[in-house]
Amino acid sequence: MGTAFAGSSTTGSSRDAGPLRVMIVDDSVVIRGLISRWIGAEHDMEVAASLRTGLEAVNQIERINPDVAVLDIEMPELDGLSALPQLLAKKRNLVIIMASTLTRRNAEISFKALSLGAADYIPKPESTREASAADTFHHDLIQKIRHLGARLRRKPAVASPPLAPASPAPAVRAPAVARSAAPAPAAPSSGALATRPFSTQTPKVLLIGSSTGGPQALMALVTELGPVIDRVPVLITQHMPPTFTTILAEHLARSSRKPAAEAIDGEPVKPGRIYLAPGGKHMRVVRSGADTVIALDDGPAVNFCKPAVDPLFTSAIDIWHGGILSVILTGMGSDGMRGGKDIVAAGGSVIAQDEASSVVWGMPGAAANAGICAAILPLNQIGAKVNRLFAGDRS
Repeated sequence: MGTAFAGSSTTGSSRDAGPLRVMIVDDSVVIRGLISRWIGAEHDMEVAASLRTGLEAVNQIERINPDVAVLDIEMPELDGLSALPQLLAKKRNLVIIMASTLTRRNAEISFKALSLGAADYIPKPESTREASAADTFHHDLIQKIRHLGARLRRKPAVASPPLAPASPAPAVRAPAVARSAAPAPAAPSSGALATRPFSTQTPKVLLIGSSTGGPQALMALVTELGPVIDRVPVLITQHMPPTFTTILAEHLARSSRKPAAEAIDGEPVKPGRIYLAPGGKHMRVVRSGADTVIALDDGPAVNFCKPAVDPLFTSAIDIWHGGILSVILTGMGSDGMRGGKDIVAAGGSVIAQDEASSVVWGMPGAAANAGICAAILPLNQIGAKVNRLFAGDRS
């Protein structure tokens, strides 16, 4: 999720090379120890500090000068949500990843943190003794630190706006400029990549896949899609755990002013609604008699994700064939690229968000580099393009 990486730090300029400096702030000694060991095993990051409270972090940030902070929500003296704006006030380009357990209250606080400038969030397992939960936490946290830190260092870039509070039209803060530091290997510019013609068929469904930075991007996009939502079903897979998807659906409903909810197994897919894959389940579409219905799948993760985008994309081909328009928004990894290839092979079209407006240009970059996209666009141009395509404009 995207923070506004703005201006130069009040703590002085960052190092021009070397590993990412990570500050761990959590009142659990077990969690601090786990994260410290994981970071210590990586060649491109190091533990800058391991602190127990938000107050310690605020008081010591100038001395520590971290690149990334992993910030717990529930802590004594000063909780994570209260510490967040104070940390950003002292170091405006700090990448903050909020960590919380999967309660509704903590999920709501995590969404609030995004509106205050947090870069992303990560759910902590209820018990680190459960191996699979700890493995997922390990993998996801390291990837988030690496990719968000690399974006910060790579080049000045347009950051996604903070997630607006639940409102019909989220406010978009002016883009800010990231600090410069040692360049990471740059992905090919989205402006230099080849595109293919759009399908000649009028699309019958809109499919959207997103991950890191997705909630902000989705909120901005659905505000522009009213005419499309009225005409066709809109199905979204956002990489997100249970409880968080419940709240995201509520935000999407308020932003779009259209019905939006987590999909329910077996429910008919109809125009006029937004269907969001629930956390922890893959969402597919299948035939049931004359109807198209939702099929939720509790199978293994795909592309390290559950829900994943590829199962939705590939299942839609049996229903709508070439009448599919798919959009791949900001996110880590390559989820959606294989399903997008299948959609294009069936006669449908793919739009990818461009690199400059993406928090992480992983998923859309994979699609763009695979040569399957009919357009590679900034986020603020995707809605208008989608509306024109559904109105019959193929240009």
